[in-house]
Amino acid sequence: MKKVNQLAILASSLALSAVAVAEPFDGNKIMLCANQYASECIAGTDCVNVSPGSVNLPNFFQINTGEKLISAAPESGLTSTTTIERVEHLDGKLMLQGADDGIKDVRDGAGWTMSINETTGQMVMTTAGDGFAVVIFGACTLR
Repeated sequence: MKKVNQLAILASSLALSAVAVAEPFDGNKIMLCANQYASECIAGTDCVNVSPGSVNLPNFFQINTGEKLISAAPESGLTSTTTIERVEHLDGKLMLQGADDGIKDVRDGAGWTMSINETTGQMVMTTAGDGFAVVIFGACTLR
């Protein structure tokens, strides 16, 4: 019985130390994120589930808060980037905000907010423009 208790204590200690050394998703390292689910809402209609690509988002993107840039991951084959205008830590979440003009000479500019859980890497992003909104759910990992 004493041996079992010692093993339980050792296992608990190792589990706690693994949690203690896990790196947080706090923006200090480059993150690779995947867009998993998307919903598009058009004013006056119901929201519909869509693929991230159908709303011009790459499946994978990188976040570099040091350079204040979000860019399509090289693996996606795309080259789009956007500037992070605000970085804040709030209630265990890394909050990022910005705005993007979209396609030149087209009135499609939008503001966006992204929330990344600093413990799990779970991500939610919202984008809003003239008469539309998009909500994206995904996850991030450290690069």
